[in-house]
Amino acid sequence: MGLLDAITGGGDPAVTAGQQAPDFALPDASGTIVRLSDFRGKKAVVLYFYPQDDTPGCTKEACAFRDSYEDFEEAGAEVIGVSSDGSTAHARFAAKYKLPFVLLSDRGGVVRRQYGVPATLGLLPGRVTFVIDERGVVQRTFNSQLQATRHVREAIAALRAAERRRPTPPSGP
Repeated sequence: MGLLDAITGGGDPAVTAGQQAPDFALPDASGTIVRLSDFRGKKAVVLYFYPQDDTPGCTKEACAFRDSYEDFEEAGAEVIGVSSDGSTAHARFAAKYKLPFVLLSDRGGVVRRQYGVPATLGLLPGRVTFVIDERGVVQRTFNSQLQATRHVREAIAALRAAERRRPTPPSGP
């Protein structure tokens, strides 16, 4: 990892492509517990960690996910955002920007540490996206504190690539 990566929170998270994504249980904006395992066998998950609700970069990122949400649905994926903000802050943020996806509260940063999301300058929570297939296996990670909206493009590209690799079921007799 170079100096620029260290400064901007770049570098690789602990969980990488090909690994099983660690399960977690976190509250959403209404306090309902959401588990990654709830989606296993059903749909892919785009799990994105971001620093804080209602800040310029995080708002741009969340709105970019919102604006591309139909693309994620068409790809059979659920988008889940995770930060250390509380459920009340998430509810306000989601309502203010009409976010159609789930925001989870990782108050103590346990899940962030579990996934090994690097911090910027050792202080600011990192911005990392994990694309997880329906089997719970990480297919792609993308880490960039400064290119917030690029996370959306990277995730959609990874989902489309996975779809192209998926074997086509044989047609009728």
